[in-house]
Amino acid sequence: MRKILLHTCCGPCATSSIETLLNNDIRPTLFFDNPNIAPNDERELRRENLHTVAKHYGVDVIDGFTLHSEFLNRVSGLEDCKEGGDRCLKCFLLNAELTEKASKEHGFDSFCTTLTVSRFKNTARVWGEFSKLDGFEKIDFKKNAGFERSCKLSKELGLYRQHYCGCEFSMSGS
Repeated sequence: MRKILLHTCCGPCATSSIETLLNNDIRPTLFFDNPNIAPNDERELRRENLHTVAKHYGVDVIDGFTLHSEFLNRVSGLEDCKEGGDRCLKCFLLNAELTEKASKEHGFDSFCTTLTVSRFKNTARVWGEFSKLDGFEKIDFKKNAGFERSCKLSKELGLYRQHYCGCEFSMSGS
C-alpha cells in the first residue's frame, strides 16, 4: 500500500477523503496545522474532531502548531478580500508549505489536501497554490459525491461541523 501525507482542514472533510485514498490502496497519514483557524478554541476543537476521525479509520496524525500570527502576516492587507479571493490563495499556499515541510521531514514522497472535498472551495485555485511545491498530488476529493459523503459520515460519527472556513475574516462572511 502506497503512503501519502494528507493535509486536513477538519475532521468532517477528512472522512470521505480518507475513504477515497484507502479505496485506492493509498494509506494516508493526516497532517493538521492550519494556523489560519481562529480563535484558538475553534482550532483545537477541529483538531480534536480530526483525531476522532483518525482513530475511527486507524490512521496516524501529525500535529503542527504554527502560530496564528504567521497566517496574519501572510494575509496582511488582504483582510477585506471576499471569501475565495487573494487572501484565501495566501492561506492555501501557507498550508501547502507547511504540509510539504512535514512531508519531507517524515519521509513521504507526496502529499495532498482535503480542501478539494468542500463544495465551497474552487479545486483549481487550491491546486494552483499547492502545485507550486514539490510532491503535491492533485486529487479531487469532491468527485463521486465526496462532499455529500463527508456530510453523512460526519453525522454518523457525531462530528462538529464548523460554520465558516477558519479565519476570523471568513467568520464574518467577507
